[in-house]
Amino acid sequence: MNKDLQDLVELSKFDASIDAFLPKLEALNEKLNSKADEISATNEQIDAIQADIEDIATQIKATNAHIAEFSAKIKDVSKKSSSIKTEREMKSLNLEEDLAKEQLSVANDDIVKYEKLIDTKNGIKKDLEDKKSSLEYELTALEDSVGSQKEKIEKDRATLYTKKDKLLNSMDSKIISFYEKIRKWAGNSAVVKVRKQACYGCFMKINDKTYSSVIKGDDIVTCPHCGRILYKDSE
Repeated sequence: MNKDLQDLVELSKFDASIDAFLPKLEALNEKLNSKADEISATNEQIDAIQADIEDIATQIKATNAHIAEFSAKIKDVSKKSSSIKTEREMKSLNLEEDLAKEQLSVANDDIVKYEKLIDTKNGIKKDLEDKKSSLEYELTALEDSVGSQKEKIEKDRATLYTKKDKLLNSMDSKIISFYEKIRKWAGNSAVVKVRKQACYGCFMKINDKTYSSVIKGDDIVTCPHCGRILYKDSE
């Protein structure tokens, strides 16, 4: 295998290794984003529960106002009873008093119901706040871990870039340009092995003449079917 072809094989391996870092970084960022999304969703749940609690508190306030109103009405009826003159007035007053007492009883029951509901909501809110604290702790630990992994990836990537630049500086610019044109559409399969007389880019069998040239390795040979650069793999 001549030096130009050797350089192309090595260059394609550098590019493939460098590109492989991107999904690793994306996966690490996804972990962080996923945990942050969990915290955000928990915050939304906490806010929703708090809104419910505030609504119930408003209902309690309104119900207490009604209780005061019904109590005042019962007292007023009691005062009026001393000045009643007819049986009809008595029945009317009793009916008014019974209605006020019934409304007062219902209102008191509502207060009990609302207070129990608030206790339940506060319990749910406490659980969510505990969950949020746990998630935030996990996020902090994950950020430290991901930060260390990212640092190592960036260090390894920088090392590969240095090696790649050194290789590029020793290569013919026309060969580099030829390689980059193929890589635009073939990606990291711009330079591929030939095994069992088949291109491992398009997996088509190559003719004997082309295969013979690939085996000799004296020139840069491309696949007659797909145009990728070929080199002989030791099978």
